[in-house]
Amino acid sequence: MSGISLRAATLIGAGAIALWSSLAVLTAIAAPPPFFACAVAFSIAAGLGIAKCLWRGESIVAPFRQRPQVWAIGLYGLFGYHAAYFAALALAPPVEANLLNYLWPLLIVLFAGLLPGERLRWFHLAGAALGLAGCVLVVGAGAGAAGFETSQLWGYGFAFAAAIIWSSYSVLSRRFGDVPTDAVTAFCAGTAALAAICHVIFENAYTGTAAQWAALIGMGFGPVGLAFYLWDVGMKKGDIKALGAASYLTPILSTGLLVIAGGGHATLTLAIACALVVGGAVLASKDVLFGRARD
Repeated sequence: MSGISLRAATLIGAGAIALWSSLAVLTAIAAPPPFFACAVAFSIAAGLGIAKCLWRGESIVAPFRQRPQVWAIGLYGLFGYHAAYFAALALAPPVEANLLNYLWPLLIVLFAGLLPGERLRWFHLAGAALGLAGCVLVVGAGAGAAGFETSQLWGYGFAFAAAIIWSSYSVLSRRFGDVPTDAVTAFCAGTAALAAICHVIFENAYTGTAAQWAALIGMGFGPVGLAFYLWDVGMKKGDIKALGAASYLTPILSTGLLVIAGGGHATLTLAIACALVVGGAVLASKDVLFGRARD
């Protein structure tokens, strides 16, 4: 995939955003313990990578032969993010925790400007600002005026840590552009192993229905599986700032799917938020969609 174009890689990365939008619905159906969900889903994700190697006649050991710093970045991103995110949901109200967690797209756009050969332009910043405004509307609508309680500061801290971890992992992936996307297979396997250990230590056994197990397996094939391979391509070969801004579509699409599934109601606030997010994503992506600007 070394000869892939900027536009194609950006579209591939956007595929991860579409898959991530189904995570809330699948999680609501499966209702699994967090670490158990990670262990199962990431085991399936690793299996996808191994199956690809077998299909192409490639070594299934090769993805695991990575430098120590590459392993560290991979586990930091996949396991670290999910551990912090689930801790946030356990220690703080979910709406507010999600609000802080979804700062990661904005942070990706801003962090990307620190990469060699990259710089932030007015439309990246404006698009990110519009996206953040839409995200605040749709995720923060249920928070009301309750405010943050001191007893929940640990939860908010974990939520902010999750945003920092995922955004920094995504941007750091560009610095390891020589590492093949197949390495994600190893990261998924490592994350599954760590999550399994945490499940045994901290959680009770999971006994789900057939529908719940189907949703959990679907998570492994989609938003907690294929999505990470697509995202890796987008971060290494695509327009990282445009993908960062487009990532604001995740909470919007997720909310829309929940509404369709009967988990909520369409409102004027949701419509305005969608307009802000889509408009911001298009604006931040204008150099990819319509060609590079000269200034």
